[in-house]
Amino acid sequence: LLTVTVFLSTLTPKFYFALTVTSSFISGLIFVFEWWHFRKYGTSFIEQVSVSHLRPLIGGAENSPPAPAAFSAGETETSRQNMPECKVWRNPLNLFRGAEYSRYMWVTGKEPLTYYDMNLSAQDHQTFFTCDTDALRPSDTVMQKAWRERNPQARIKAAYQALELNNDCATAYVLLAEEEATTIVDAEKYFKQALKAGEMIYRKSQNCHSQSPQHEAQLRRDTNVLVYVKRRLAMCARKLGRIREAVKMMRDLMKEFPLLSMLNIHENLLEALLELQAYADVQAVLAKYDDISLPKSAAICYTAALLKARAVSERFSPETASKRGLSTAEINAVEAIHRAVEFNPHVPKYLLEMKSLVLPPEHILKRGDSEAVAYAFFHLQHWKRIEGALNLLHCTWEGTFRMIPYPLEKGHLFYPYPSCTETADRELLPTFHEVSVYPQKELPFFIHFTAGLCSFSAMLALLTHQFPELMVVFVKAVSTIF
Repeated sequence: LLTVTVFLSTLTPKFYFALTVTSSFISGLIFVFEWWHFRKYGTSFIEQVSVSHLRPLIGGAENSPPAPAAFSAGETETSRQNMPECKVWRNPLNLFRGAEYSRYMWVTGKEPLTYYDMNLSAQDHQTFFTCDTDALRPSDTVMQKAWRERNPQARIKAAYQALELNNDCATAYVLLAEEEATTIVDAEKYFKQALKAGEMIYRKSQNCHSQSPQHEAQLRRDTNVLVYVKRRLAMCARKLGRIREAVKMMRDLMKEFPLLSMLNIHENLLEALLELQAYADVQAVLAKYDDISLPKSAAICYTAALLKARAVSERFSPETASKRGLSTAEINAVEAIHRAVEFNPHVPKYLLEMKSLVLPPEHILKRGDSEAVAYAFFHLQHWKRIEGALNLLHCTWEGTFRMIPYPLEKGHLFYPYPSCTETADRELLPTFHEVSVYPQKELPFFIHFTAGLCSFSAMLALLTHQFPELMVVFVKAVSTIF
């Protein structure tokens, strides 16, 4: 003790200043590294090392995390095996590249679509619009190459080459409608030409589809082209204000091709019916597609919540409800909102305009931010039209998170929330959009600890520099106490 006292009495204020600066610098480096590791991998490096390597060395038992309760009561082992993974879907309401996405880029100078999103679309086009028999028709051979072209002008040029070889090449008209037409009116003209050519080719394929497997593949391709064209024509009619015509076209399409429900044409129909304020028809569509055996979407869940909210939102008051309690209809509406928010928790911030919207991508990830953007972009106006609906949503949506405090481990009505949505959404949404992340990651303890240590050391260095004699006295007093 005497030796330590003598040693401390010989130290100068410069030494203490250098010591605190050095410790502040080292703790700052540790903090920066911890923050970088957490942003990249989602875990604390120090905690990870201590749990994986240090705890076994000192004899501590490694606490294995509890197995996630992936299913709510009543779900079978079969549904457990069929748990869906993060899958990217074609956006049922995707915009037109030439008439909408390109116009946005001309005005703002920002790219609304990512390369990953456009590459997925190119793969879709090759899957839907090509088949093994394309070599028999020169125009289809040209279009096969056109769908693989990265440059829009090269694709458009190839489409015109296909039309020179065959004036009834439906897929060439489709490409021109999507990418060359700069207005919806022009796009509709191209699609009408595509419809005329597509129906003729489809009838020919129907007559000879049983002759060989190649003819069956050709019929599937021609069916895909016809369905795509009719759907886009219905969307053109919807955008041009001919909503009843659009509804009829969608209904006819769903009756003519009932097996193509995976294309989610009913979501286009729901949006058009909401624009007509035909709420009874909307309920009829939901009765068919909001089934426990069918996959859900934000459009299904939030439309169901909107209809329930419509029945009570006009007279709903949080103050009155807190005094008298919720009525049966109000409870049903709140439960429907909680169900919708559990399915996709990103939507309310867009509907309540707490977060800015961007143009929806051509592909979406169900339960992800991309799906929320796509839904809110088209349905915000329908929520605003119903008086009090947004107020009811504002008062109740956050209550969902109290029911599912650990959404990555256990859900209430749906599977646990997928942890892979953030990565996929960053690929689908433009870089200038701030991707919504759920659930928000909490900063690990060691990031708080190193930040505090860095700040404390810096404060000591500053005090030592400003008041060296007092800090020496303070350090000696502390050393004598211990």
